[in-house]
Amino acid sequence: MVNLKKYNDVFKLFVIFLTFYSIQSCSPSTYRVTKVVAKQLPVSQTAETNNNTAITTTYENYISPYRTRINKDLDSVLAYCPLTLDKKATNLQSPIGNMMADVVLAYGNKVFQKRENKNISVCILNNGGIRAILPKGNVTARNAFEIMPFENSLVVIALRGVQIRELIAYFIKEQQAHPLAGLTFQIDKNKQATTILIQGKELMDDNLYYVGTNDYLANGGDNMSFFSKGEHTYDLNYKLRNILIDYFTAVDTVSATPDNRILVH
Repeated sequence: MVNLKKYNDVFKLFVIFLTFYSIQSCSPSTYRVTKVVAKQLPVSQTAETNNNTAITTTYENYISPYRTRINKDLDSVLAYCPLTLDKKATNLQSPIGNMMADVVLAYGNKVFQKRENKNISVCILNNGGIRAILPKGNVTARNAFEIMPFENSLVVIALRGVQIRELIAYFIKEQQAHPLAGLTFQIDKNKQATTILIQGKELMDDNLYYVGTNDYLANGGDNMSFFSKGEHTYDLNYKLRNILIDYFTAVDTVSATPDNRILVH
C-alpha cells in the first residue's frame, strides 16, 4: 500500500520548489553598465575616410540652402546708424541704453494700448542684457540678434508710486546704467532722488503706473524685487529683439539723442 503521508510531504516540497522557481523566473532582471564605448564621427570637410566625406557632403548640401537664406535675411540692410552706440555711461545713462529703453517703451505701447487700452509710463531694462554695441553704419537684423541674443519678452507690471520710489532707490544703489525711459529724476549729494517726474508729471505715491520691462527682471532678476509687489502683470509676448528689428525696419536713421533723464550732482 502506498504511504500517502510520505507522498503528500514530497508533493508539498515539489510544489514549493516550483513556486519559488516561477517567482524567480518572473522577476525582472537587473542589468548594470560595465563598459561604455564611444566613437567620434567627424562631420567636417577634412574627414579622413571617403565614407565620412560623403556624409559631410550630404549634410552640407542639406544645410546650405537654409544657411544662405538665413544669412540673407540677417544681413539685409534695415536702417543707418550715424554714430556708434555703446554702453559708456554718463550720469548713469548710456547711448545704447537710452535708445533701447525709448524704443521698447514706444513699440511696447502700440501693443499695450491695443490690447488693454492703457499706456506704459516707464520702461526699465538691465544693462547686462545688452550684449553688443550698435556700430556706426548700416544696421541689419544681425545687429539686433547680437545686441539681444536672449529670448526675453516684454512684460508690463502695474506699480504704485511707492514702488517707483523703490525702483529709483535700487537704481541709485546699484550705480548701473540700466536703460530707462519715461522716468526722470536728479540725485543729490546725499544720494537721494529729487525732482521725480513720470512722463513729465510729478510722481504720486498712490497713483498706478504701468512699467515695461523684460520677463527676466519681472521675475526678480538682478534683485529687482520691487516688481514682485506689482498689482497686475501683462505678458505682451513681444520679444525685445523683435522690437528692435521692427524699429530698424520702420526708420531710415537710428536716433539716440543724449538727454538729462538722470542728473547726478
